[in-house]
Amino acid sequence: MTDQPSAATAAIAAYWDAAADRFDEEPDHGLRAAETRAAWRRRLRSWLPSAPADVLDVGCGTGSLGLLMAEAGHRVTGVDLAPGMIRRAREKFQAADRGGRFLVGDAAAPPTGAARFDVLVARHLVWTLPDPRAALVAWLGRLRPGGRLVLVEGRWREAGQAGVPYVAGAESLPWAGGIAAAELSAVLRPSVARVSVEPLSGDPALWGGPVADERYALVALTASAARG
Repeated sequence: MTDQPSAATAAIAAYWDAAADRFDEEPDHGLRAAETRAAWRRRLRSWLPSAPADVLDVGCGTGSLGLLMAEAGHRVTGVDLAPGMIRRAREKFQAADRGGRFLVGDAAAPPTGAARFDVLVARHLVWTLPDPRAALVAWLGRLRPGGRLVLVEGRWREAGQAGVPYVAGAESLPWAGGIAAAELSAVLRPSVARVSVEPLSGDPALWGGPVADERYALVALTASAARG
């Protein structure tokens, strides 16, 4: 097994790296509008523990969600394949005078060693992964007993960032275009104690305007978290 990235992984990293400087122009990426930021803050409050928690944000992008979680008192580690995204995330945290740890690496296999987390968050990520089912198993393995997996996903078209087409061969990815809530729930249910799904398409404040496709949050709890 080689430590060198595959050609596909390198192409994906290059794509998102090129998108980093304009990534926050999308309302739900940069969270620049007060209404959008407040909408995501409310949702995160309902999905995450009330007490300060160790959160692993995989595919963290420019760190917008991570910053909201840090502002809520959580300890955030972000991982992204694109160095440009990680650079922007670090800058964003520094500007806000918030602590956070950011690592360049494959979100499907985060380079966090033996560390375990209370929460793992991924947003709009699984459709980009060559083996999303293996990634889900790996992510669950990064959680402490009683942890939770928070996935913000949906079914959408593969839109390029800043007009740049996505990498060649993306149409052959297992979950290209996203995955429906019912299907993702079915994949996770045998491995966790409880799965809940919250529809998000009907909240335009999250997206900077109305959306017509399926968007949702899936929260999976481990056995100890589900008892009591």
